[in-house]
Amino acid sequence: MGYSKDQLLARLKELQIEFSQYEHPVVLTVEAQAKYVGNMVGVLSKNLFLKDKKHRYYVVSALADTKVDLKVLSQRLGLGKGGLRMAPEEALGEILQVPLGCVTPFAVVNESARHVSLLLDQGFKSQECCIFHPLSNDMSISLNAQGLDTFLKSIGRNPSYIDLEANPPIGKDQPPDLAAFVPSDSPVLSDLPEKAPSAQDSTGKSVGAATNSAAVTAKAVKPSGNAQNVKEKPVDSVRPSIPAADAGKFVEELLDRASALLISEISRIPLSNMVDSLELR
Repeated sequence: MGYSKDQLLARLKELQIEFSQYEHPVVLTVEAQAKYVGNMVGVLSKNLFLKDKKHRYYVVSALADTKVDLKVLSQRLGLGKGGLRMAPEEALGEILQVPLGCVTPFAVVNESARHVSLLLDQGFKSQECCIFHPLSNDMSISLNAQGLDTFLKSIGRNPSYIDLEANPPIGKDQPPDLAAFVPSDSPVLSDLPEKAPSAQDSTGKSVGAATNSAAVTAKAVKPSGNAQNVKEKPVDSVRPSIPAADAGKFVEELLDRASALLISEISRIPLSNMVDSLELR
C-alpha cells in the first residue's frame, strides 16, 4: 500500500511545513476543484502522468493556466515528436499508487515511483501558494513552493523547475535542453493488461492491444528459410517412382477394385426399377 492522505499530512506537519487544507466532494477536473477551493489562498495546478515508448514515466506538474505542448516537451526531452503519451491507468495505480485524478508532486513519495521523473512548472515559484490534492481528490491543500521543496528534499528528490511553455530550437548543434530529465531506468511492473482506453496515440485515438497481438501471431507463423526451400522444390523431384515390373499388377488391381465397386452399386438398385428400365427401352 502506498502513502495515504493522513500519512502525507502527518509528514508535512512533522517537517513543519505550513499548509492550509479544505475538504470537499471528490473531483476529477481542475474546473470541478475550482468550485470548492476558490476561497483558498493559492493557484490551482494541473498534473499529468506520462510515459514514453521505452516505458519510462514522468509527472508534469504545472499551473492550471500553463500551456503544456506534449510534442514540444517530447522533443525537448529528446524523445521525438510522438515520444510522450498519457500513462495507462494500470500504471497509475501500481507506480504512483493513487486513484485517477489524484496525480500531484506528492505522488512520487512512494518507493514504487522512484524511477519517475518529476518536472515542475517554474511558475510555481512566483506564486504565494499553490493548491494540490494530498494523494486524495476529496481534499485540497495550499502551500508555497518552499514548503513543496522541503517535502521533496525529505524524500530524496531535488526539485527541478522548468519553463514548460518554452520552445527552444533543437538540432545538431542544439541538443534537447531537458534530456537530463529522462529517467535512466524504467520501473519493473507486474504483468498488467493493456487496456485501449488508458493508452492513446499522438492523435488522441485509443490504441488496443489487438494490433500487437496480430503482429506477434504473424511473426510466429512466418515460415523459416528452410521451410520455404522445401515448399519451392518441384513436385517431380519428390514423387516416388514405380518399378516397370509392378505397373501391370498395379493396373490389374485397380480394375478389380473398380469392377467390385460397380457391382456393389448395381446390387443396391431394386429389381423392379431394372425391369421398368428394360421395358422403356
